[in-house]
Amino acid sequence: MMLTRRDFAKLGTLSLAARFAPALNAQAPTKKVGYAVIGLGRIADHFMRGALNTSNSQTTALVSGHRDKADRIAAQYGVPSGSIYNYENFDEIVRNPAVDAVYVALPNSMHAEYTIRAAKAGKHVLCEKPMSTNVAEAEAMIAACKAANVKLMIAYRCHYEPTNLRAIKLIRDGALGQVQAIESTFGFNMAPGEWRLSKKLAGGGPLFDVGIYSLNACRYLTGEEPEHIAAFVSTIDHDGRFNEVEENVSWTMRFPSGIVAACNTTYGAPMEGYYRVHGSKGWLQVDEAFSYDGLHLHADFSGTQLDEPNPSQDPSHFQAEADHFSHCVQNNLEPKSPGEEGLRDMRYITQIYHSAGITA
Repeated sequence: MMLTRRDFAKLGTLSLAARFAPALNAQAPTKKVGYAVIGLGRIADHFMRGALNTSNSQTTALVSGHRDKADRIAAQYGVPSGSIYNYENFDEIVRNPAVDAVYVALPNSMHAEYTIRAAKAGKHVLCEKPMSTNVAEAEAMIAACKAANVKLMIAYRCHYEPTNLRAIKLIRDGALGQVQAIESTFGFNMAPGEWRLSKKLAGGGPLFDVGIYSLNACRYLTGEEPEHIAAFVSTIDHDGRFNEVEENVSWTMRFPSGIVAACNTTYGAPMEGYYRVHGSKGWLQVDEAFSYDGLHLHADFSGTQLDEPNPSQDPSHFQAEADHFSHCVQNNLEPKSPGEEGLRDMRYITQIYHSAGITA
């Protein structure tokens, strides 16, 4: 059985509809959730464009250390000058009724501080992954949001993306039979001078940045938590880029069912973000699984062959996650990827580094 591009587009729409079924039964909100975007880098641009495409989210404030850049973006999104903050006066956001939530798009080491400050200001928090740079920070973020009675969601956009949801459903429905093994990779050749090469800002190397996609994918594909982890790290290119963080990380995981997974991430070479799942009845593979667009699912099981390119374009992933979090805020629901989900990955990252002989 072969599915056409049009068939897959329909499936994607149905999948998203099913994912957000509670929204169909809720009363349509009259006010969009207003976001203060903290940090105006590349990923913030994706998020703001995604939020603009929703019916329940809007950018209502900006936080930046560069006023000229903030003014330019404010004009683009209709943000009033009085709703532009810097990192020193950020706490004044507590008095801004147009801000219901914040989107934290800062370097990893700043996630905890601004999540906690936002929570104290009574604002809900959508925080980019990785959640933090260590377990203690992640736990403090969760505690602060609970104490302030605000919601915390980690921006695992693949949890809301149709191709990844399709792969999960096929596995849960038993299409592959008993899953035996998973392989996953993601990496790229990091340019010199990027903040991600600073351990103080990033917390670590490619595992924190792109390897976390493979780690998280193995968890949502199996629906299990790893019970054993073994890992290695290496640095091959001694060109100054990796004086503070490692270049390569490779790790294996065994899950309670016996499923084994092998993952690789790097800052030293182009490495497609993909996963391949092997089961007793066949296999499933998603190419560009963690990219903003270009995802493509292939499968062969029990006489059925699937070839499903995803026509969605950037910033559809960010649109889906903004839509979901805003829906949760409006209807007092728990997000699908709460702080506890990010905390689990932080604990596994710590285990990976510990196995490789590195203190995270």
